[in-house]
Formats: sequence, C-alpha cells, structure tokens
Amino acid sequence: MPKALSLATLLVIDVQNDFCPGGALAVEEGDAIVPVINRISHVFGNVVATGDWHPENHVSFASTHGKNPLETVEINGMEQTLWPDHCIKGTRGAEFHPGLDIRPFDVIFHKGSKQNLDSYSAFFENDRKTFTGLSHYLKGLHRQELYVCGLAMDVCVFFTVMDALRLGFAVYLIEDASRGIDNPPGSLRSTREEMKRGGASILLSDSLVS
Repeated sequence: MPKALSLATLLVIDVQNDFCPGGALAVEEGDAIVPVINRISHVFGNVVATGDWHPENHVSFASTHGKNPLETVEINGMEQTLWPDHCIKGTRGAEFHPGLDIRPFDVIFHKGSKQNLDSYSAFFENDRKTFTGLSHYLKGLHRQELYVCGLAMDVCVFFTVMDALRLGFAVYLIEDASRGIDNPPGSLRSTREEMKRGGASILLSDSLVS
C-alpha cells in the first residue's frame, strides 16, 4: 500500500441496508458505492465504519410523534427532522449492505443509539456535546488524515466531514464512493461547496489505487 495511505484512515459512513435501494430510507444509487469502497479499502492502514443503531420508537422517527417524514419537531431545544423508521438495532435494515466487504474494518462505531438523541456526525451526537468516541480513537492511533465516504453525502457524511475539520483533521471526501439525498433540492451541491470552503479536499477513488 502507498506509505501515505498506510498512515491514513478510511471512514465509511452508514452503508446500511436501510439507506440503500429497497430500504426504509433509501438513497438513490446508494448501493453503487459498495464496489468502489471494496476496491479502495485495502489500501488504507486503518478502516473505520459507522452505522445508525436506533432503538424502536427513536426520537428521529416520524411514527414516534404521529407525524409525517421530513416534518420537524423541537426536542429539548433542538430541531429534529423526522424520518421513516430505519436502522433499528438488530434488524436487517441496520446491517451493512451484503455486498460490502467488512473484513478490512478495524472498528465499527454505532451512533444514534440513545432513545432521545439523534446522531448525524460520526464524532458527536446531535446535542453537539456527547462524543461518540471516534475522535479519541483516531487521536490515540495518531491518525491525522481522514478519507471519508458513504451515505448520505449531504447528511451524515457532511456533518462528519465538518466536525473532522473542526477537530483539526486533514479531510478528503471520496466523491464517487458517496451518494446524497438532495432534499431539499440543491442541498447536495450546497453541502459539497461548504465542505470545500471548510478545507476538505474532494477526489475520486481512481487517484487512490492508480
């Protein structure tokens, strides 16, 4: 493997059945990133994966509040977007896509596992105070460079990238190993530009394996 990438971490965000076609909260072409991730994961010295791991009746579920998906409510002073029931712990929807090669994964971080607290970023729960443990793990390994990919690019990937930049990591977004929901329309473009302005480099997977 290239020496530079042997010292870097690949961060694979939420490539779970419920976020892929046929899932409860499917991202269009979400499964198309699976072979791309499989092709590049072996070139990194460290690979970390995350997954939503929600309890039943989670605070982010529209059904919990008797409302429709994409409506919002205020919970403990925070605005909460409501989603279809998804990635319930122990269900098939919470499992990684069956085509994803998980053998390179060194560690898996579950997020959104607290009943009344959602989590988009791989680093923090949505209260912005509760750490997931990922930053401590990476700093313990003296990892400074993160290559980020996964689902969805304009939600969990975006929040993860922005937090990584704030925490002082050098961040690279692997664009063809990510897909977004673009809801509302234009969010995919705007979050991409915000990541660039924040200091993230955007690249394609071919540059990692050529």
